Amino acid sequence: MQEKNTQPKTHSKVHPVLKAFVCGSLSGTCSTLLFQPLDLVKTRLQTLQNTQPGGAKVGMLHVFITVVRTEKLFGLWKGVSPSFVRCIPGVGIYFSTFHSLKQYFFEQRAPRAYELVLLGAAARCVAGISMLPFTVIKTRFESGRYNYSSVCGALKSVCETEGPRALYSGLTATLLRDAPFSGIYVMIYSQSKRTLPHDLGSSALTPLLNFSCGVFAGILASVVTQPADVVKTHMQVNPTCYCTTRHALHLIYTEHGVRGFFRGAVPRSLRRTLMAAMAWTVYEQLMALMGLKS
Repeated sequence: MQEKNTQPKTHSKVHPVLKAFVCGSLSGTCSTLLFQPLDLVKTRLQTLQNTQPGGAKVGMLHVFITVVRTEKLFGLWKGVSPSFVRCIPGVGIYFSTFHSLKQYFFEQRAPRAYELVLLGAAARCVAGISMLPFTVIKTRFESGRYNYSSVCGALKSVCETEGPRALYSGLTATLLRDAPFSGIYVMIYSQSKRTLPHDLGSSALTPLLNFSCGVFAGILASVVTQPADVVKTHMQVNPTCYCTTRHALHLIYTEHGVRGFFRGAVPRSLRRTLMAAMAWTVYEQLMALMGLKS
């Protein structure tokens, strides 16, 4: 009898985390495919060479049109392969880590606002460090400055020409971007959902309401973390010039001023906001279908 009782207990501990990983991976697949063009445009805007004073301002629409003209429509999805390699397991790792931490520390009560910030930040740090080599490759694919033929070929090329350490370039800037973004997002998203009337929160409108809360949270989190994203992009695309976070900050400020830290803010805000909102909405709906509390 004891053996029969022990087996379900072990299964219940392991299985929900795997389910959270699968739900997160599926949500990451959908959002990555849809919003890759915005990520590419954001990277191109951030890595534009310094223009002459008084020159024409290059915006998001101009970059879109240039990419389509020179690289065809599918050029907007350049870098989608490393994005998939990064985001499908990466989002799965994020959500399964978040679920595990929440279940371990807050099984008996709901986490407070500051605890949600810590939960989101911790889960993102785990996912960010795990997937950083693929983030570097993805950023380089999107920049248009490297002619890598495949993800494996890019990893091999970087290791041979720059050393394995280059795959972790921009680590500090990545964590300074991702941890606050995720912490702020989870806190605002969860708090926004709690303000909804209970009858609306359990109706057919639930996915739409969750998505709206996600959009609101994503906009605020994106604006706060934009400078760190610009620093990260420069360090990963050109690690020889932007060798440390402090050096990158100094160079960006010298070349572009304060405005340089907000290059690509519009496409990034659109992409991160919509991607996070969709990922969380799909994740929570899938978790509910599997009978698990997200």
